[in-house]
Amino acid sequence: MTKWRSAAAARAGPAEAARFFAFLANIRRVRALLEKPLHLGAVVALVLALAELSGVHALSGPENRLMDALMRVQSSGLAPDPDIVVVDIDESSLARMQEPAGKWPWPRAVHADLVAGIEAQGPRAIVFDILFSEEDRLNPDSDRLFDASLAGVSNVYLPMLRLDPRNDARGVPAAEVASLLRLARGANAQADARVALLPPQAVDPAHWRTGIVNFNEDADGVGRRYWLRMPAYGWGVPSLPVRVAGDLGIPVPDREDLLLHWRGPPGSFRHVSYAALYEDFARRDRTRPQDEFRGKIVIIGAAAAGLQDLRVTPLSNTTPGVEILATAIDNLKNARWMQRAPAWAPLALACGLLLALFAAFRARRSPLEAGLALAGVSVALVGGAYAALGLRWIFPVLAPLAFAWAFYLYAALLEYLRERRTRREAVRLFSRFLNPEVVKRIVEQGATVESLSGRTRSISVLFSDIRGFTTLSETRPPQEIVSLLNRYFSRQVEVVFRHGGTLDKFIGDCIMAFWGAPLDDPRHAEHAVAAALEMQQVLLAFKEALGEAGADFDVGIGIHSGTAVVGFIGAEQKLDYTAIGDTVNLANRIEGLTREVKTRLLVSRETLLACGNAFDFTPRGSYKVKGREQPVELFEPYARST
Repeated sequence: MTKWRSAAAARAGPAEAARFFAFLANIRRVRALLEKPLHLGAVVALVLALAELSGVHALSGPENRLMDALMRVQSSGLAPDPDIVVVDIDESSLARMQEPAGKWPWPRAVHADLVAGIEAQGPRAIVFDILFSEEDRLNPDSDRLFDASLAGVSNVYLPMLRLDPRNDARGVPAAEVASLLRLARGANAQADARVALLPPQAVDPAHWRTGIVNFNEDADGVGRRYWLRMPAYGWGVPSLPVRVAGDLGIPVPDREDLLLHWRGPPGSFRHVSYAALYEDFARRDRTRPQDEFRGKIVIIGAAAAGLQDLRVTPLSNTTPGVEILATAIDNLKNARWMQRAPAWAPLALACGLLLALFAAFRARRSPLEAGLALAGVSVALVGGAYAALGLRWIFPVLAPLAFAWAFYLYAALLEYLRERRTRREAVRLFSRFLNPEVVKRIVEQGATVESLSGRTRSISVLFSDIRGFTTLSETRPPQEIVSLLNRYFSRQVEVVFRHGGTLDKFIGDCIMAFWGAPLDDPRHAEHAVAAALEMQQVLLAFKEALGEAGADFDVGIGIHSGTAVVGFIGAEQKLDYTAIGDTVNLANRIEGLTREVKTRLLVSRETLLACGNAFDFTPRGSYKVKGREQPVELFEPYARST
């Protein structure tokens, strides 16, 4: 690989070679970043978010359901246009119309009577949501009466259906019916296109003020949109609301469909029972207002469950088709349909959330803190999406939040594993120096090698050196000497740990320990002296166990209190947790003076003062020590007499 790079650089000029090596350096930097789990997770989450929001849309189902739930809450406080009225073929109408009309479907002469009665009141439009696609061969006279009722009337609208495109080969030529059905011809419209349509063939084509009422459902089967112009080979087949709006001079947006702005739960439009209206029109003395429908848009349709015109919408799984048609007309009439946020908006949101989380975890912020912040942001975004619905904007937030939470869980897991590794490392390191209970407390505080290194602490340092060891070693085999030392050190280390001390090291036959680090201990001097007094008792018991061989076995213990630098010191391959400084040196010198003073235990004045009244002390004079100009006052401590 190196030879290939050199050859490639040699063949190129200086500028090309510089660009080549810069390119390789960039590759190495990118690879180094991707080798870090947190960076790799952020990149993967970002790529997946971009793929999802740019075209995959695997989360569109849950996203739509969230928006539907918010829409139900939002729409519950809204009211539809009061000038749109539904004449409802409800369950009551089916029962009450049995005598004059028989079972459904009723003879069309019944609708003729209703049209005549409503038309007499001067409505803006009468819109049927009932198909008249086939002639009534059993009652042809009834069809003729209905057709006659439409003569001379220009505001009655009838629905048609766009059939399955697989039937288009047997459909009507789009160019031939374009004028009659008001098909919109696009720039790429196929001149010979045929479209399978089901128009209101029970009436004369002269009365075909019509448009499609096809249910426009999303992939999950929920109808959230309404067709404006259904595309067919470059032609646009207008919907019934578009035909009504066009005749009433209402502007229609130039698009295939619109997102419906639902207003109130199903049944919010004013409903008038078909049977009640029909019966009132048949009376000589009417009881209903004579101008009930003046200036209104009257939609005649079926809400009865038995007629099976119930659809799934964001509001309900049983929304009557006539309510969907009324909502579409309401939206066009009042120019208040929904808009989707630009595609870049959720992309930007996802990127922002992921980058913020990445920065938080890279800065070693607490996962709990990051999680609470993300939870707060999630609540705020869902609230913002709800508020946006009130402004007729749909702003997707579920997918960005899903990727943010997925990355958060991944990063939190990484942090947990890192924390666990850190704790294990801390336990491994400190178990050599400290009582296991102290180690547990350090780990619970989240201490690390870095956090415990290079700190100046107030401590008490103890040195304990064995006397008579040379004589003892000359009379015993090496293996026995090693075993004896191990037994002695084990007992003395137990004492150090029992009093909360930190074992620094063994220096030959000498023990070094200190109090006040890594955990703060305001009573470090008192605990060090208490440990030293117990170490003397352990020594006496050990000497007694040795018998005559222990006659010359003794120790000297020196303690001094002051400040020292405490931390992990050493090479990368081997670190020791130790204390360095003048306090350590003086404690060592004091231990050496125990031979001259002929006592086992000596402490400095600083240690005496730090102990307060915990012990009794006997002065042992002042002594000159190496490295100090002033003599050091020494004291021998005793347990307080009761």
